[in-house]
Amino acid sequence: MAKEEKFSLEGEVTEALPDARFRVRVGNNKEVLAYVSGKMRKFFIRILPGDKVTVELSTYDMTKGRITYRH
Repeated sequence: MAKEEKFSLEGEVTEALPDARFRVRVGNNKEVLAYVSGKMRKFFIRILPGDKVTVELSTYDMTKGRITYRH
């Protein structure tokens, strides 16, 4: 069985939540709850409200994602 396909969207962090989670506004003014990926957490890459990020979303649940890159 093949792995599910993920797709990436550009967004802006609007709110920082506890436990390294963030509320991100993606392209069409939709809010997504996103967490920091493991490599970003490992290397202490800071994310603040207002930052532009790349969010990876699953095809199954479009309301949750993973932040993979900070621009």
